[in-house]
Amino acid sequence: MEGIQIACGRITWGRAAPEEQVLAEIARAGYEGTPAGNAAHSAQETLAIYAKYGLKPAPGYLGAAFWDKDQAETIVQQAVLQARTGRALGCTELYVAANLTPERRALSGHVRPDDALSQAGFKQMAETLNRVGEATLKEDVRICFHNHVGSFIETRAEIDQLFALVDRALVFLGPDLGHLAWAGDDAVQLCLDYPTSIKTMHIKDINPAVRAEGVAKGWDYKTFSDHGIFAEIGEGLIDYPAVFEALQKTGFRGWVMVETDVTQKPSAYESAVVSRSYLKGIGV
Repeated sequence: MEGIQIACGRITWGRAAPEEQVLAEIARAGYEGTPAGNAAHSAQETLAIYAKYGLKPAPGYLGAAFWDKDQAETIVQQAVLQARTGRALGCTELYVAANLTPERRALSGHVRPDDALSQAGFKQMAETLNRVGEATLKEDVRICFHNHVGSFIETRAEIDQLFALVDRALVFLGPDLGHLAWAGDDAVQLCLDYPTSIKTMHIKDINPAVRAEGVAKGWDYKTFSDHGIFAEIGEGLIDYPAVFEALQKTGFRGWVMVETDVTQKPSAYESAVVSRSYLKGIGV
């Protein structure tokens, strides 16, 4: 599909896997890129290593307590440094997300309206994101807010509430469609409703039987994960042909990151192959 680059996240391999093994397997599975994961390398070294495997660096990720006013200055500084690093690697987007919290992890997938962040918290989060977005745009990098189960921005209602407060010329959207589906919301509709805000995205799939059982039993994040909530693309509940039809309709261009946080397949490589093969089968 024109204008879309498909990357693969590294999380499936875990922290112990050697970097060159991960890069080699991601390239062999047919992906175009992956986020840069080794801070010990300079930008030039990273680009050279990636080029060895025919890969490009994809956008990085910054999680922070955006709702905490006391941390705002530090968060802005961190974001600027990360934006500079990403720009040196050729990335023009940076995912930003609210950190997961114990109380929200306990409510994963079954959040109620009264579990939401306070109005003051939403206001502070928006103010900090605006500051971060203004600062990173000076580095030619757009911040793209990333929803996540177990965080204060999990549901579609929470995304909408936040985006009613941010300056949408400074803060863009980098959704995780799998987490949105886990939260019980419509991934396709989000793509249609935020056509000018979405600049990059994470995609994963969700096992519907595991989701239904976990919601009914009130599982926490880890219990969902241990029971196999994460599925490879095309093996879960999300209608990905409709997702990419929506993206084509809205003129989306950018990185799409495949992520399977915990796979039930025999290896991370096999998981990556299943997802990439499915996407190729639907013309992506």
